[in-house]
Amino acid sequence: MKKVISLLLCIVMIALPLAGCTAEEEEDKGAIIPIYLSEQLCNFDPAFAYTDDSAIKVLGLIFEGLMVETDSGKIDYGVAKKWTYKEDLNNETYIMEFQLRDTAWSDGRQVSADDFVYAWKRIMEPEFQSEAASMLMDIKNAKKVKLGDVSIDDLGVYAADTKVLQVEFEHSIDPNLFLEYCASPMLVPLREDAVNKDTDWSTNVSILVTNGPFTVRTFVPVRSSSNKQDKQLVLERNIYFRRDVENDSVKKYVTPYRLTVDYENSADAALTSYEDGNTPFIGYISLSQRAEYADKVELNDTMSTHTYVFNTRIAPFDNADVRRALSLAIDRNAIVDIVKFAKAASGFVCEGVTDANKKTDFREVGGTLIDASANMTEAKNLISKANVKNKSFTITIRPNEVDRAVAEYCSKVWGELGFNVKIRELSITRYESEKEYLLYADDFMTAYNAKDFDVIAIDWQAASTDAWSVLAPFAVTYSGSALDLSSGVYEYQPHISGYNSEAYNAVIEEISQLKTKAERAEKLHEAEKILSEDMPVMPLFVYQDAYLIASDLKKVSTNPLGYFQFKKANYKGYVEAVESIASENVGEETDK
Repeated sequence: MKKVISLLLCIVMIALPLAGCTAEEEEDKGAIIPIYLSEQLCNFDPAFAYTDDSAIKVLGLIFEGLMVETDSGKIDYGVAKKWTYKEDLNNETYIMEFQLRDTAWSDGRQVSADDFVYAWKRIMEPEFQSEAASMLMDIKNAKKVKLGDVSIDDLGVYAADTKVLQVEFEHSIDPNLFLEYCASPMLVPLREDAVNKDTDWSTNVSILVTNGPFTVRTFVPVRSSSNKQDKQLVLERNIYFRRDVENDSVKKYVTPYRLTVDYENSADAALTSYEDGNTPFIGYISLSQRAEYADKVELNDTMSTHTYVFNTRIAPFDNADVRRALSLAIDRNAIVDIVKFAKAASGFVCEGVTDANKKTDFREVGGTLIDASANMTEAKNLISKANVKNKSFTITIRPNEVDRAVAEYCSKVWGELGFNVKIRELSITRYESEKEYLLYADDFMTAYNAKDFDVIAIDWQAASTDAWSVLAPFAVTYSGSALDLSSGVYEYQPHISGYNSEAYNAVIEEISQLKTKAERAEKLHEAEKILSEDMPVMPLFVYQDAYLIASDLKKVSTNPLGYFQFKKANYKGYVEAVESIASENVGEETDK
C-alpha cells in the first residue's frame, strides 16, 4: 500500500509542473495579424535581395545585421552592441572590432562572429556573383581573394571570440562609412550549416534559420496539388531575438506572435478583407485599384528602382547608341501613370542615398540625368545612325502585374522604333532535391545569374545609403564576380550587363583611393554621368510604398531601405483574428 501511495505521489509531482507548462502555453501569446505585404516572393537569400522589391520587405523582418537603419535614417546598433576602430600607422594595421549582443537564431543557437565571417566570405568567393562585394573591398586581401590569388581564409575577417568580430582593412578607412555598409540587408549573418544543406536552402522552412525579429514558419510560394496547400507565408516571432529567455517576457522585443500572408487570395480580395475589417494591413494594392485608393494610402519613397538591364554582350545592345535610343523613347511619366505609386527615375542613384554628408541627398545634388519625358525624334535618329541589323529581342520579367504592364508598354513603344519585342515570364519551379528536400528554384534569378537574357527587368535595390554601393559594381574590379564559369579562368568579370568601360573603371578606381564621403562625392557624380551616356542599364521608376493600415493596428513603421517594421506592432483586433485563424489549417512544407 505504501508503494502505491508513493507511486501516486510521484505521478502527482510530475503532473504538476506539466500542468503548469500547459497553462503557460495556453496564455495569450500575442497577436496573429493577417496582412497582405507584397506580391509573391521567391526565396529568402539576402545575397540576391537587390533584385526584388518584394523580397526586401520580408528580409528586413527576418534578418538583422551588425547595424540597422532606423525609420529616421540614422545608423544604429543591430547585432553589434559596441564597436571600436584602431589604426597603427607604424605597423600599417587598421582594425575595426565589433562586440556582439546576446541574441540567437530562430532555433536557439547563439548568433556568433563566425556567422558574419561565413556570410561575408561567401560573398567574396570568386565564383559567387553578388554586388555586395563592392562594400567589402576595403577589407585586407579582399581583391586578391575575389580574384582567386589567395585563399578565402586570407580575407581579413575574423572571429576573435564567439561575440567578437574583427575586420582588418588594407588601409585607413572612414569607420562611419563602413557602418553604413554594415546596415545593408545584403551583409547580414548566415549559418553555414543551413546554407550547405542544399542548393535552394532558403526556400525550405526546415532548413532556413533567421536571426531577425521574425522567422519563417510556413512558405508555400506555389500551389501544391500533392498536399492541397495554398500559396502562403507565415512569419512567426523569433522567441530568441535579443531576449534573455529565462528572465524576459516573450513579448519584450517582438510583440506580435504571427504575421500571416495568404498569397492564394488576390490583392483585390485582400483589399476587400481590409474594408471588411479582417485584414488590418495592406502593403500592396493592385493596379486596377490604385486610382481609387490614391488619396487613401500612406505613401513613402523607397530606394528600389525598377530597372531594365541590357545584355551588352550581344547585338543590338553592344551599341551604346541603341541603348540610349531605347531609353529616350520611353516616357517615364506614362509609366508612372500606369504604376501610380512611383516616381520617374531621374538618375542611376535614387533619392535617399546621401551625398557628401548625411544631410545632403545624392540625387538632389546630381540633378536630372534622365529626362522623364520621351524624345522619340532623337531615339529614331540614333537607331538610324546605329544601322541595327537584329531588331528582335525579349524582355524577361517576373510574373507580376507591375512588371507585365511596364514590359507591355515598353514593347509597344519600342515597336515604334521598328523592334519586334517579346515578353518572357520566369517564375518558380517546385522540386525535390537529391537530399529529398522540397525546394523552390527561382527560375528568374537562375536566368539573371547565367546572363541568359536580352533585356531583364529587376527591382534594383540600393544596397546601402552610400552611392558607392550603387555605382561601384559597374566597374569590373567591383562587379562581384571573378570567375569565368565557361572557361574556368579567374579574372575580374564585368557587371552582370556585360558593361566594361575603361573610362568608368578608372574613375571608380580613383574613388576607391579616397577615404570619406565628402572626398568621394564629386567623383561619384562623374561616374554616374558616364553611366548616363553609356546606359548599360535603364532606370525607369522608383517605387513608392503605398499601404493601408487599420486604426486598430498601431506601431507599424517603414524603413528608408524598404522594410516595414512590425516587431512592436499592437493590434487591438487580434482576439477576433485568433479565433478566426485558429480553425484554419496552417500547413507547413515538410523537409523530406
